[in-house]
Amino acid sequence: MPQISQIAATYASQIFWLLITFGLLYFGIGKLMVPRVQGVMDLRESKIAQDLASAESARLTADTTEAAWNADMDAARAAAQAEVAAAKARAAAAAEAQLRSADADLAERVAHHDVAVANAKAAAMVNVQTIAAEAAQELVQRLAGVAVPTEAANEAVRRQLNHG
Repeated sequence: MPQISQIAATYASQIFWLLITFGLLYFGIGKLMVPRVQGVMDLRESKIAQDLASAESARLTADTTEAAWNADMDAARAAAQAEVAAAKARAAAAAEAQLRSADADLAERVAHHDVAVANAKAAAMVNVQTIAAEAAQELVQRLAGVAVPTEAANEAVRRQLNHG
């Protein structure tokens, strides 16, 4: 069969050129393309490393800034709390002063009212003594038919009020 003998000759030539083409492509890609790709990869890795280093530096700076900010805020909070405490103390002192003033005013008013009540009580007691003396005179007059002098009736009522 002549077709089979032709296949070996045709295939041998095709295989030869196939190997030549693959060899050229292999060395072309291996010697020209791979170094360029490797260069791009190395550049990319170095860029990533630089970005990571700058990010770490920025993070450290941010941490330092945050720590300083926290310290400032803590100091501000402490100052605000001290100011609030001082304001509370001033308000308490002012309230205490107002209370003392009000207490003194009330004590003065109570003293004036006590004097007025004592005067009213004394006036009422004088009136009570007078009324009691008159009532005693009238009772003795009705019961015993004896007239008692006013000074004697007043003295008897005064002794009874002081005694009892």
